[in-house]
Amino acid sequence: MHLMQASKFRHWIAAGLLAVLAGCSATFQNHGYVPTDDELQNVLVGVDTRNTVGEIIGRPSSTGVLEGSGWYYISSRVRNYTFHKAEIIDRQLLAISFDEKGVVSNVERFSLKDGRVITLSRRVTSSGIKGPGFFNQLLGNLGNFSVGDFLEEDG
Repeated sequence: MHLMQASKFRHWIAAGLLAVLAGCSATFQNHGYVPTDDELQNVLVGVDTRNTVGEIIGRPSSTGVLEGSGWYYISSRVRNYTFHKAEIIDRQLLAISFDEKGVVSNVERFSLKDGRVITLSRRVTSSGIKGPGFFNQLLGNLGNFSVGDFLEEDG
């Protein structure tokens, strides 16, 4: 009988160690959706419209703040490891721009590596982009506003 109790005790110890080891392994979570390069092969710059892009790869969860602006597909991969803070290990952004007629004018893919935005691929119409790009304009205007610009003065 004593030998049987020792065997059960060993099984409980082994099960406990396995539970501790399983708790120490990293888990990964994927958020959002960015179409693959294979899916994007069917989106033609200068040909496809908002409707055809929506049919080919689906509508995004994010769009630009202005009427008729671009579509943005965003995905993140997050690693959770025990009690440590969750860490974003990959972030992808696909930006599809449209011209005033709603035709695709630009397809760009960006990634976040070491806290820096990196352009992975870019397909632009032959005329190219004139002036600063969308992200440069957006980031360049962050410090150019004050609260007083938005408040009406009485009087």
